[in-house]
Amino acid sequence: MGRWGIVALAALAVMGTACSPGSAEPATSDEASTSATRTPRITDDSGRPPVTFDPCYDIPDDVMTAAGYDAGKKELADMPMGTYTFLGCTYDNRDHIPGVRRGYGLNILAGNVTLDEEFQKNAHVASHTTINGRPALLEVDSGARNGCKYALQTDFGVVLVTRVLYADHSGPAPQTDWCAGMEDLVASVEPFIAN
Repeated sequence: MGRWGIVALAALAVMGTACSPGSAEPATSDEASTSATRTPRITDDSGRPPVTFDPCYDIPDDVMTAAGYDAGKKELADMPMGTYTFLGCTYDNRDHIPGVRRGYGLNILAGNVTLDEEFQKNAHVASHTTINGRPALLEVDSGARNGCKYALQTDFGVVLVTRVLYADHSGPAPQTDWCAGMEDLVASVEPFIAN
């Protein structure tokens, strides 16, 4: 499996923990200016476009709070790969419903791979869709238990929004629950994504 092939697996593994050096402190929206004037935190040597959207800084905290995620505890989750870059942010939602779920883990990654590359990599689980008119993919892999992912096209590449449902029982949750409410969440984040 190539390095980019492990990005989704790594994203699931870091739910709730920071994975970039020096990112133990939660990110705050006032730490950086707008994405149009800010230098990307990470760049690569690939010749690909720089990632101009930074999920931890460019999505307003009140948007994530309204969606049920504790923006005060968001954490950077960057994945520099050398031949491409992913800037990430993890969130947690602990809306416990006994017997159903303990909440959700959410990872938002902005990367300089194309939507076509994402589709080629995951065509077996991906279907084309749109979010607020933006070309996107919905990816539901029965082998990735309790997970749901949207990939949105941008000028620099893609934004991947991956959510894992924390079941409140042994075994997986019903697959119909994996993406419940995800389209609305992604639609609320989409307007803040740099083209």
